[in-house]
Amino acid sequence: MARSNPGFSQSPAFSNNGRDLDKWRASQASGALSATELQDMYNRPSATPRDTDRMTYEDTIAKTVGVFALLVAGAVVGWFVPGVWVVGGIAGFVLALVNIFKRRPSAALVLLYGAAEGLFIGGISQFFNAIWPGIVPQAVFGTLGVFAVTLALFASGRVRASKRATQIFLVAMVGYAAFSLVNFVLMLTGVTNSTFGLRSAEIFGIPIGFLLGIFVVIMAAYSLVLDFTQIKMGVERGAPRIFGWQAAFGLVVTIVWLYTEILRMLAILRGNN
Repeated sequence: MARSNPGFSQSPAFSNNGRDLDKWRASQASGALSATELQDMYNRPSATPRDTDRMTYEDTIAKTVGVFALLVAGAVVGWFVPGVWVVGGIAGFVLALVNIFKRRPSAALVLLYGAAEGLFIGGISQFFNAIWPGIVPQAVFGTLGVFAVTLALFASGRVRASKRATQIFLVAMVGYAAFSLVNFVLMLTGVTNSTFGLRSAEIFGIPIGFLLGIFVVIMAAYSLVLDFTQIKMGVERGAPRIFGWQAAFGLVVTIVWLYTEILRMLAILRGNN
């Protein structure tokens, strides 16, 4: 199945080809064991996933919570310190690229990404809240609601990723990226002076940005389904524990995207464009 979240794209732990993970393990091996060492290992009690340094749901959740804790702390700083969101945005973008293309996950880099992204999120949240008071709590609860519902549906087995749905999702992502780029250029060149550019235009009195926002939230929810699927794959295949950091990074990327889209959609709905 094609991967949608770039946070998982370079990790052999989440590859559909099991040989990628086997090759990664082989590259980490330091040499063959003797017959005595093999017998000693055979006589030992059965090891748990934690003992064998393999990825588990509990450990992945703990890592994800840790990254989010730093993101929230960074958001508080970004909210109260003017201008620091610019530094956070640049640093977050660079760290995201590094984490995406790094073969072996780095806990330090993932945590730094969470802190930097928090500075950015805090700054833009304060900006939106100054114009539309009370919008941030609405966006936060909306994000938590979408995440909780998606997770519950996935855990119950009622929602699963499929090859066809993923293909449609990828095509939609390309289309949305193209629209966003065109809209940004039009706003930058002054062709449109609305706060949200083409998103501020209306169809039958309804802002295009609001309709598009609903569609994008659905896309982000499906992206979460893909994230959960890839984490499930990593745990079931016994991926090395270090890849829990890559899973945490991927989830944070998706949830931050979901939050920003809900924030913008609510702002467009409230008007003052």
